[in-house]
Amino acid sequence: MATQAIPSPAASSDRRRTEPTRFVDWQCSVAKCGAINANSRESCRMCGQAKSSGAQTPLPFTLADITLLSDIAEGFSTNLHDDRLDDLRKRMREAIEAAIKNDNIVTVEGYRREAEKLRGHIRDLEEIVRIRDLTMTRLLAQADAMLAAPKPVGVTQIHDAGGFEGAMKAGIGTASVRYPNGLVIGAIVALNAMGEVRDPRTGELLAERERLREFVREADAADRYGYVLHLGIGGSDWGPRLVTRALRHGGAKREVRFASNVDSHSVADAMSRLDPHDTLVIVASKSFTTTEPLANAEVAMNWLREAGVADPIKQVVAITSNVEAALNLGILPDHIFQIWDWVGGRYSLWSAIGLPIALALGNDAFDQLLAGAAAMDEHFRTAPIVENAPVQLALAGVVNRSVLGYDSMVIAPYDSRLYHIVPWAQQLEMESLGKVATADGSPAGVPTGAAIWGMSGTDCQHTFFQWLHQDTMGAPVDFILCEQPNHDYARHHELLIANCLAQRSALLRGKSFDEALAETSATERDPARARLLAQHRVHPGGRPSSLIVLPRLEAYTLGALLALYEHKVFVQGVIWGINPFDQWGVEFGKVLAKNIMRELDSPQTSQQDPSTRFWIDAISRRH
Repeated sequence: MATQAIPSPAASSDRRRTEPTRFVDWQCSVAKCGAINANSRESCRMCGQAKSSGAQTPLPFTLADITLLSDIAEGFSTNLHDDRLDDLRKRMREAIEAAIKNDNIVTVEGYRREAEKLRGHIRDLEEIVRIRDLTMTRLLAQADAMLAAPKPVGVTQIHDAGGFEGAMKAGIGTASVRYPNGLVIGAIVALNAMGEVRDPRTGELLAERERLREFVREADAADRYGYVLHLGIGGSDWGPRLVTRALRHGGAKREVRFASNVDSHSVADAMSRLDPHDTLVIVASKSFTTTEPLANAEVAMNWLREAGVADPIKQVVAITSNVEAALNLGILPDHIFQIWDWVGGRYSLWSAIGLPIALALGNDAFDQLLAGAAAMDEHFRTAPIVENAPVQLALAGVVNRSVLGYDSMVIAPYDSRLYHIVPWAQQLEMESLGKVATADGSPAGVPTGAAIWGMSGTDCQHTFFQWLHQDTMGAPVDFILCEQPNHDYARHHELLIANCLAQRSALLRGKSFDEALAETSATERDPARARLLAQHRVHPGGRPSSLIVLPRLEAYTLGALLALYEHKVFVQGVIWGINPFDQWGVEFGKVLAKNIMRELDSPQTSQQDPSTRFWIDAISRRH
């Protein structure tokens, strides 16, 4: 979509600019006042001093200075031909008109500052339109590249009931393919540019899923494993942890505990009050070399032995792409569930990593989770760009980060059951989008992934919403709300909804100085005191947010919600031209940790920065 160049103020409104009309505002000369007043005022608006030759300093400017703002206002209606921006343009024009009438903006410099600020808004809006158009171009190019490329090495996932294992879902017409150069490329088939991509390993994938279902069916039939201890980290942990916590209100077949941190307080706490004779231990690690799950597995195995379990290994399950390593640990072949090395951990919830979900909630719930994700896949595949929820969220994310300059984004689920969606989304977005280079190795050139943080509502309101409302910058917010609760306390849920909508409205609307002054003047007799308090009650407003409303929190809707965010991340990667499926920053830290571990075990001289060298030596001496 092309946009016209916005005419400069000097090139428009020439007739008005030549009019000889002049205005004279005045500045109060009373000591410690100096307020700027409109020419029409007969007394100072701050101190009340009468207008007189001894109490004013004329501030002349021409009508041309005032029309700088109206010229900009015209730019919104003549140069940005996009119906979806109409509301924003209208609000900006209203703000301009209010500024012209505002006594606080009366000097030439004030008008010019305001004009430049509004020109900046126009530039931002033009960039938003450009990014939206670029998105379609790049998505089409990705699809064309897939069609023209040599035979792919592998497809991330073909699935039956739905779900998402890897970057995209090939079985419903959208695919992620690993090419020989290792770059994972996804194609959105909403463009109708390609059909299904099939792979010889389709049967393997579906067979592994059926093995998982059969394992759960047998455990249920035998009333086996009252408890599950899941040992993973990152993508092998956050997804199952999120889903089991969010959906346990519907009734859990088994109690599932999670331990991820290499800090043994984590696994010790998880094992407390479990019956070791009735506990299944799941070790989830794609490579089966990750430090944390293997270290915790050793602790869990010792716990089983010390409790007198005759053959502890029979109560251990592995989920990994490194089947050989799991076999070498002694795990039974029928207790090993395979995932594939081209499935990123943060995208693996829908694979065998979901075993604890099926054990806790049942196969039917897990299938519903997959079906909800598949429904979102289909929406993503077929919905027009203007109605495509993942694409629209992605565009908002790119604009907020790369155009408007927001460093972070808040996720505020107004449902305590979604407590873990924040760390899950942190890994998904920050590990995927926090990149300095594009896929071809060139610098990204613009800020990419934002920092993700947040908390469930209404706790978040009493923790950091003050900052969101009145910080000089703030951050965009994704509000998540369930229309219907799964409890009988209807009034509580109405209060929750009211708080969510109120916070979003406050971020959008803000509160002007005049509104705040009207409030404080009603309770403060001293005008100066009222004005002082009013300054502290000003809320800038105009803070971006999105509201995602689920009919009810169920396995199906949760699956759709999580797939929504995964597709959003993919689209942002396409727009920025980065690869959202690697994580070299994580790998770098792992390498350094292994080197330091060797030095802690056996002190030696190595190339370390002075601070790290100091602490290695200090800790080695203490132990």
